[in-house]
Amino acid sequence: MTATLEPTPTKGPKPLINGQRPGGLQFAVYVGVLLPIVALAVAVPFAWGWGLSWVDVALSAVFYCLSGLGITVAFHRYFTHGSFKAQRWLRVALAISGSLAVQGPVITWVADHRRHHAFSDRDGDPHSPWAYGTSPLAIVKGFWHAHMGWLFERDQSNAERFAPDLLKDPAIKKVDQYFWLWTVITLVAPGILGGLISWSWWGLVTGFFWAGLVRVCVLHHVTWSVNSICHMIGERPFSARDRSANFWPLAILSFGESWHNLHHADPTSARHGVQRGQIDISARLIWLFEKFGWVDNVRWPTPTRLARLRAE
Repeated sequence: MTATLEPTPTKGPKPLINGQRPGGLQFAVYVGVLLPIVALAVAVPFAWGWGLSWVDVALSAVFYCLSGLGITVAFHRYFTHGSFKAQRWLRVALAISGSLAVQGPVITWVADHRRHHAFSDRDGDPHSPWAYGTSPLAIVKGFWHAHMGWLFERDQSNAERFAPDLLKDPAIKKVDQYFWLWTVITLVAPGILGGLISWSWWGLVTGFFWAGLVRVCVLHHVTWSVNSICHMIGERPFSARDRSANFWPLAILSFGESWHNLHHADPTSARHGVQRGQIDISARLIWLFEKFGWVDNVRWPTPTRLARLRAE
């Protein structure tokens, strides 16, 4: 009897997708996306003459900055692109701060975003607005998909392919596993603080509503607008392989993320707003961390590199 030789497995990159989200997790995604939107929808009548105090405004601003910079500086520029190296304690603190934005666990977020850069505006990109073509109807459909529609799809980006470094870090894996806890804290803590500062149950309710739900919703849509709007319209002063563009109206609210063209031309750069007048709050925070000695090896853009990247 002759032996049958088994074919030798071919080596290659791991698949883009690693199965689908379980039903319970998918339900949590729907709640996390839709509940803040419902809160925003009732915000105007809720605030008409009552329901919004200066305490709520201050708490909303503080938590918006904490969680928003957690996305831009931590999840995006640090964990996804390695724009700088951070001390161990700061690394964990950054992972927690980004988790407070309720945009998914750190490893999931990073895997999705690295996949986006690997296939930006091409097949494989999880949220390109050009996925359906360039006709008017396709553009509308693509905008919805890039902005938030992609979140409702159950496919999971393969973390073993796109975020193996984070999977090997026990501390970051622990932060990732406790995403549910950071979600509870980011929603409940503003209410508790509002109640204590105003010394009233009503302060607890409005703190939870404004600095919890509404703040999360606004931050969600600012982040999603970078995925959608900043790949559709705006200026493109630098050469990139995709349709990434600068959209200045979002610069402040996005902490500099909407200077998106330079980011895609030079993804590891710690500063995205590199031209005159381009405010980049995230880069300023990284600069401050560097001055304190908490981070090093910061990848600041140089005039020579920027000159090479400029569009012809």
